[in-house]
Amino acid sequence: MNYKDATFTTEQRVNDLIGRMTLEEKIGQLIQPFGWQAYERTDDGVQLSESFRSYMERGGVGSLYGVLRADPWTGVTLESGLSPREGAEAINRIQQYAVEQTRLGIPILFGEECSHGHMAIGGTVFPVPLAMGSSWNTPLFRQVCRAIAAETRAQGGTATYSPVLDVVRDPRWGRTEETFGEDPYLISEMVVAAVEGLQGESIAAEDAIIATLKHFAGYGGSEGGRNAAPARIGARELLEKDLLPFEKAVQAGALSIMTAYNEIDGVPCTSNHELLTRTLREQWGFDGFVITDCGAINMLCGGHQVVDSEEDAACAALLAGVDMEMSGDSFGKHLLQAVQNNKVTMNDIDLAVHRILRLKFELGLFERPYADPDRAATIIGQESHIKLAKQITQESLILLKNRDEVLPLSKVLGKIAVIGPNANNIYNQLGDYTSPQQRGSIATVLDGIKSKCIGQSEIMYAPGCRVKDPSTEGFDSAIQIAQAADVIVAVVGGSSARDFGEGTIDLKTGAAIITDQSVLSDMDCGEGFDRAELGLSGVQLELLKELHKTGKRLIVVYINGRPIVEPWIDEHADAIVEAWYPGQEGGNAIADVLFGDCNPSGRLTISIPKHAGQLPIYYNTKRTRGKRYVETDLQPRYPFGYGLSYTTFRYDGIVLSQSEIRPDESCVVSVNVTNTGDRAGQEVVQLYVTDVVSSVTRPALELKGFQKIQLEPGESATVQFTIAKEQLQYVSKDCRRIVEPGLFRIQVGGHAESLTCADLRVLLFE
Repeated sequence: MNYKDATFTTEQRVNDLIGRMTLEEKIGQLIQPFGWQAYERTDDGVQLSESFRSYMERGGVGSLYGVLRADPWTGVTLESGLSPREGAEAINRIQQYAVEQTRLGIPILFGEECSHGHMAIGGTVFPVPLAMGSSWNTPLFRQVCRAIAAETRAQGGTATYSPVLDVVRDPRWGRTEETFGEDPYLISEMVVAAVEGLQGESIAAEDAIIATLKHFAGYGGSEGGRNAAPARIGARELLEKDLLPFEKAVQAGALSIMTAYNEIDGVPCTSNHELLTRTLREQWGFDGFVITDCGAINMLCGGHQVVDSEEDAACAALLAGVDMEMSGDSFGKHLLQAVQNNKVTMNDIDLAVHRILRLKFELGLFERPYADPDRAATIIGQESHIKLAKQITQESLILLKNRDEVLPLSKVLGKIAVIGPNANNIYNQLGDYTSPQQRGSIATVLDGIKSKCIGQSEIMYAPGCRVKDPSTEGFDSAIQIAQAADVIVAVVGGSSARDFGEGTIDLKTGAAIITDQSVLSDMDCGEGFDRAELGLSGVQLELLKELHKTGKRLIVVYINGRPIVEPWIDEHADAIVEAWYPGQEGGNAIADVLFGDCNPSGRLTISIPKHAGQLPIYYNTKRTRGKRYVETDLQPRYPFGYGLSYTTFRYDGIVLSQSEIRPDESCVVSVNVTNTGDRAGQEVVQLYVTDVVSSVTRPALELKGFQKIQLEPGESATVQFTIAKEQLQYVSKDCRRIVEPGLFRIQVGGHAESLTCADLRVLLFE
């Protein structure tokens, strides 16, 4: 059997194996059932389930989804779940059956959720991607992805369903927290770092996994911010904005892509041949495999209704370019009959099987199919990963307001009142796609402040209310401690905490289901939790107004998954810190910023409007954006790239190495940045380009570069960017990337509304 001999090339091994497989075995490689249903935990340890054995007897499975996923959907709790060591042992038990007790011994690919850490018990919980994007620190994010890959592979996971590349147009969308924001260039830089971090130098390494880019494509541009609604995007805009991060990630070597639920111009992404084959494979040269989102093929028949039957749905997806079906039953149920009915050919099946098997060989699964339980117990949740989580959280925190320099606080204040539903709730600060957690592994804001002020200030605590509950029963105790305090730290926001469990979960996709029934769940964000407004839920605003009446300094900390629009807070709070969902070290990092042990350096990657009625309000809107509203203008409350520091920075006029270039030439942009304050700090130096006159309408401003620098008080640094074809090109009327001659405005500064500029002219070719 040549496929078992590593001296043969991968291509030879794949072809040899495919030549030995039955049609049923080939189809088995294209399906990915729910992994947590593959085993049962008994008093005697992990036992394989009858459903898994049945799958294997019918031809096997190519992959399993979320064997180690733990959350209310899977029903896996801290008590019933597996430790890092036990998780590796369970995966080995499943893998052993596939390798040693099936006819061909084809190993299984284990796909796991790792949006901000492996979604398994014991895994390090990093901040959500929206927060990590706010760090504007791609090298640091790459390190985070290396840690996530190491923890996942240590337990036997070989692929992750991240990163999310969706460009957010409407932050009412519940999955905004899973993205890096609204700008395609910034997203591209972050996802390239993610691919490099997750896949490493070789996916065969013991600390590397396959990165899956999702959701392909236009998923962040759905109507009204509603999950899986149609995306009304033209071909030019799709290529220029939504597809740019995917193209960059494919160039970086990403090996898997997940289709989106939505349609684009009437064509569902799961059956879009133009997208999945012509663009992805023929134009970009992608050579990995394409996997659907959960249940997406069934939607072709039961949701989009573009086919008559589930069999036709399976055929449409396969022929469009889908290779593997996640957690659905269309391929397994219908492809055998479809071949017999001549709706698809054996060559169509073989092509998809080839793509999957090739990566299994390249992962080294045929030589090293098993995880090392000892390594899993050592690697997962190790101290260096926790320190990394704290560092990226520190760099992601955004100081939105600091009136009269009320921050940083002194550790010797007498009495500090810590109030709010998110001040001491571990799950409310972790975000969606998070596993059950031991209380001791999570530092809440209350924990962080108490630790910071031991023996120096008295810390008083009252939740005041819940995130969504209309009850004001807790107001009295909160106001009482506020009146006795010298300063109030109010921690409010949202929740993506499925672990509270009172809400209804979609048993097919794991997403939440909104009902009109009043429930106690705090969850108002996350997958399936799209909102019509962006204000605080429940009675949180009323609580803050009551606290403000005490006359004490009011520090507001937002812990949330999407922008919060509350004009009253913007006006009346003394300071505002945006933390997004900061992960397990969030409380410690927030305390570091509040008390000045860390100078905030996070910057917004998404514009925050003054009113939800301004949406969409992303910074790179067209110049011809229409007239203002009667009630308000078109400017955001806090612009893209914005964030304050405890020091100040001065930009001295930018200099171009040459003022005229040809389209195939480049120039260097230099700017001198000086720390003019009395504290060391980090500044995010941002480069924007404006194409002054173009053949098609263009954005008024586009991010084309950024650097995060550290400066001591009084220190200066010269920051340089290169302007070349990539920074000047755009997608033309015929969907080609071109550079037009003419005037370009080169702008550098601290955010999208604070820039200094110089003009660059691009000449015609001679």
